Amino acid sequence: MELPKLAIAALGGTVSMQSTQSGQGVVPAVSGETLLSTVPELKTLARTTVETFGLLPSASLDFEYLLDVLDWANAQISQGVAAVIIIQGTDTLEESATFFDYLWAHDEPLVLTGAMRSAAQAGADGPANLLDAGRVALAECSRGRGAQVVINGEIHRATTVRKVDSMTMHAFVSPLTGPAGLLVEGAPRYFQPPVARHVLSLPQDTGQTVALLEASLSADSLLLEKVVELGYDGLVIAGFGAGHVSAHWAEVIEGIARHIPVIIATRTGCGATAQATYGFVGSEIDLTRKGAVMAGFLCPRKARILLWLLIGCQQQSTLATCLAEPAP
Repeated sequence: MELPKLAIAALGGTVSMQSTQSGQGVVPAVSGETLLSTVPELKTLARTTVETFGLLPSASLDFEYLLDVLDWANAQISQGVAAVIIIQGTDTLEESATFFDYLWAHDEPLVLTGAMRSAAQAGADGPANLLDAGRVALAECSRGRGAQVVINGEIHRATTVRKVDSMTMHAFVSPLTGPAGLLVEGAPRYFQPPVARHVLSLPQDTGQTVALLEASLSADSLLLEKVVELGYDGLVIAGFGAGHVSAHWAEVIEGIARHIPVIIATRTGCGATAQATYGFVGSEIDLTRKGAVMAGFLCPRKARILLWLLIGCQQQSTLATCLAEPAP
């Protein structure tokens, strides 16, 4: 029986990093082809092709770059591949996965992975994560699940996964829900069937900008007051608790919401914003009355991606509907 086709895009990140000068730290240096050669088992599972898009730390990726990667991935599906894997740095892995998930219109799996240890370190996890990503991507039970993150033996949905530790191996979790599945004896085991997804149209515009500001104790409002004047097309606030800000920030946000969309998320890292619990000035009830939209379970970083995409495809009027979808 002919093996399925598997396409891999290598973008860089820790998984590709080695030391090129003593004492100067590791930098991206290992191509996708070289990384693939460290995982010979993957070639026994699929006819595998790899393209090295670049050797970038993931902090330097941007939306337009990811749209180019998406175009490539869509082309691979049209050419008959069974699944696509994207390898990148973990700093922005949760954001890239969310970006792709909102735009991935195929049943074929799209799996993202990376590494917490560089290729130069003992016990580098890149090869193991790539092999696991391949096993998940090629499994029939992975179809219809959109973009997923496979790392450290776990499978996470793009919309729920968060990087919660800067350097440890167990850096990725899905708060509240836990992982969507695990790798057990080399095979993916999911805990639940696929869920309904909201796939957006590709953005026609890419020049829009969305600001992300975090509420903090006794914070001034100098930057907040300049958001509209500076030309931003949208604003996300990482608010206190269940989606709250100070009374002064609430007054400024009311003026901003007359001009651009404003989303209020929670900065806590877990849980949802409230809808109708608190009534003080700066609470979720007050902010909603002032024109802001509550993010629900969507974290501030993922909410910014959603708003950028909606503005880009001129669907910002659907923002409230997108954010009101069922909990993960």
